[in-house]
Amino acid sequence: MMARTRPRPPRGISAVVALLAVGAVGCSDLADSAKEGAKKVARQRSVYSLSTGDCYNPNGKATGEAFAVEIVPCDEAHQGQVVGEFKLDEGKTFPGDDAVSAIVDERCPVEAEKFSPDTWALPKGVSIFSYSPTKESWATGDRAVSCAYSKESGKFTGSLKADAKSLKSEQAAYLKGSNAVYNALWANQPDKENVEDDLDGYKAQAKAVSAALDAHLEGLKGIEGTEAGKLREQLEKTAGHWKEAANATDADAFYIAYDPAFTGIDPNKSVAARKELGLATTVPADDAEVWAG
Repeated sequence: MMARTRPRPPRGISAVVALLAVGAVGCSDLADSAKEGAKKVARQRSVYSLSTGDCYNPNGKATGEAFAVEIVPCDEAHQGQVVGEFKLDEGKTFPGDDAVSAIVDERCPVEAEKFSPDTWALPKGVSIFSYSPTKESWATGDRAVSCAYSKESGKFTGSLKADAKSLKSEQAAYLKGSNAVYNALWANQPDKENVEDDLDGYKAQAKAVSAALDAHLEGLKGIEGTEAGKLREQLEKTAGHWKEAANATDADAFYIAYDPAFTGIDPNKSVAARKELGLATTVPADDAEVWAG
């Protein structure tokens, strides 16, 4: 996670001035380089003043402490885009890095989903990052968190903004329900690897997924289309398996219900319905790997 810290003047200004001086005496290559350097300096903005929608390039590594970033037009290649903001309300005392991270991990996916509801349409390699307060910046009154989609390596072009206003009603309804199902699955994933070590935790996860599926199925009732209808029928059976898992009396019963339950929400099963709705149809690489076994 990238940390927000006290702003400072961006480094590199003196080097740019020197290059400009050399360029003035006739070295065209150095002059071009100097112009690019000057443009980058002019685009520097404190991480305190980022706004939702800003496209940017970090000055250095994507992770670690940051003081400023280079703001660029979204039609230029860039490494990240701010997708949402919120403020922490945790009193005068810094709650600690772990507490801040826990809040950010819960809130930033929500902000990201509002900005770009269809995660399948995101460029490959894009993940959620954030700029958040450190102990030092907290003492100066910093409470702001900027959530972003960013790539640790490489860049992408164009804005990722595609909120509900830009979607058809049936697309928005589908994405709202579908996203909630997978959010329920991963947000409630138990720490223990084996069901036997935390049956209650796995049953709680199954209960959360079951509730999300019920809501998703309700939303699918209002969506017309042959493939949407087929998906609804298949998910109705899947929802039954998740309910069985949530009510399992022992680990063996849980495993029996969980296998068809988990297989039933394989993202590949929704590709045809997504195509019918005009949504992205390439399963994200991480999801494809999970359901590939």
